[in-house]
Amino acid sequence: MFLGRVIGTVWATRKEERLEGLKLLIVREVDLELKPRSNVVIAADIVQAGVGEVVLVSTGSAARQAPQVEKRPIDALVMAVVDNLSFQDLGALEQEYQARREPILSALDRQPEL
Repeated sequence: MFLGRVIGTVWATRKEERLEGLKLLIVREVDLELKPRSNVVIAADIVQAGVGEVVLVSTGSAARQAPQVEKRPIDALVMAVVDNLSFQDLGALEQEYQARREPILSALDRQPEL
């Protein structure tokens, strides 16, 4: 799965019949700070996402697990509209890890060898 921003729609009047009724969106992958990355996919939409929204995209065989698209020829699926993200940056996580690591290593060093 990846985060993406909907940047457009695909209109196809003639298409494989199993794609009938599916809305197709153009989604550009974004990073955790919502900055655009280079990957762009065409994804089927089952959550009524709109242009400009941040979405969660599933790809490959996982994209065909939703009942709405079962046995349809898709490789990417918009499966959620993202309302909010909550995460710590890598530097903060590293500092937290080091703060917990030092007392543990110190305690281990004081243990007698068996």
